[in-house]
Amino acid sequence: MAKHTPIGRIVFLSLASFFSIFPFYWMIASATNQTKDITMGKLTFGSHLLENARNAFSHADLFSPFLNSMLLAVVITVLSLVICGIAGYAFILFPSRKRDALFTILIASMMVPFAVKIIPMFRFFASVGLINSFWAIILPAVGTPFVIFFFRQNSVTFPVDTIHAARVDGLGEFSIFFRIYTPIMRPTYAAAGIFVFMATWNNYLWPLIVIQSNDKYTMPLAVANLAAEFNPDYGMVMIGIIVSTLPTVLVFFLLQKSFVEGIVGSVKG
Repeated sequence: MAKHTPIGRIVFLSLASFFSIFPFYWMIASATNQTKDITMGKLTFGSHLLENARNAFSHADLFSPFLNSMLLAVVITVLSLVICGIAGYAFILFPSRKRDALFTILIASMMVPFAVKIIPMFRFFASVGLINSFWAIILPAVGTPFVIFFFRQNSVTFPVDTIHAARVDGLGEFSIFFRIYTPIMRPTYAAAGIFVFMATWNNYLWPLIVIQSNDKYTMPLAVANLAAEFNPDYGMVMIGIIVSTLPTVLVFFLLQKSFVEGIVGSVKG
């Protein structure tokens, strides 16, 4: 059998890299140009970066949405990791006849489209007076079925004998969870943390429905407002997109190694 030359693979990977990187290049280059240059398709860098940045932060007040998004992302990520980690721990280390049935219900709930849940969720939060509150965004996000499933799958390969030995030595369940389970599952926590952080940061539809005051807007809502003006300043919009993109990129690169280990562990599980 003739060996395939690597030229085809090189060409394919080069094209894939180009199409992956080009949107980021175009976003950064557009942030340095005026609206008329962007609409004319200019792809080179301009000299209006500081002007666009000044206009974006003065016109749209991006500081407040940025802080709101950061607060929500950090709180939801921390609560999700604790709650979903405990759930994944319980699914593996507490055998029960009803455990498999509960896990089946969990998997089935992942198949329900979010659009189906919007009206019941809105009516519920309206009935308890949490509309236009950050709690309306936090509460539905801290126990998502996917993250629980992710922890459960990674916990399948967890050394259960270590838990039994710790129980014999007199450690309580919370001590076992925080002192033994959590350190061993650190790659899983990193991968799940990236998932939750990025999903929370990029969440648009649900905050658009429940947030009604401008001072509680998140970054996706603020950027969407910039783009929805009658005569949008696309240079200013690109600045908003860059500011909105930076935290997720930074979190991913900081946790990239652990993210890969966590994903591989989930696949093996």
